[in-house]
Amino acid sequence: MLDVQREEGDRLLSEIDDTAARVRLVPSLTTPLGLVKHATCVEKVWFHSRVAGVPRWELGLPDTVEQSFVLEPEDTVDSVRGAFLAACEHSREVAAAHRLDELFPWHQGPVSLRFIYGHMIAELARHAGHGDILVEQLKAGAMQSTTTR
Repeated sequence: MLDVQREEGDRLLSEIDDTAARVRLVPSLTTPLGLVKHATCVEKVWFHSRVAGVPRWELGLPDTVEQSFVLEPEDTVDSVRGAFLAACEHSREVAAAHRLDELFPWHQGPVSLRFIYGHMIAELARHAGHGDILVEQLKAGAMQSTTTR
């Protein structure tokens, strides 16, 4: 189920170009490209840092959730998608070396790998849903602008 949600996140960027992926349709920093960049960060926080034990600073993780949505000029559909897919692959490798009942540190107390899987499924599904709506709006806007020409 986690891989299904990862595929949904990846799919968001398969339907739009670099310009559309950066369009902000809501007041927050939430864009299709930002959502996938955030999902990459979430993979790294939970699997690369918490499960694998690599310090956040070593992974270059932002200090806040909001910062994980910030787009840099060099961020493109291809680069963000590639980083996300690479992070997911590394997460699978990290998780494969642990038992579902094994505990890992979290600020609210130790959590199992099973908990992390559940959390990640919910997190990625929520953001894929947000992204679906944004992409639908972007595509509808693009269609509308071509029909009014």
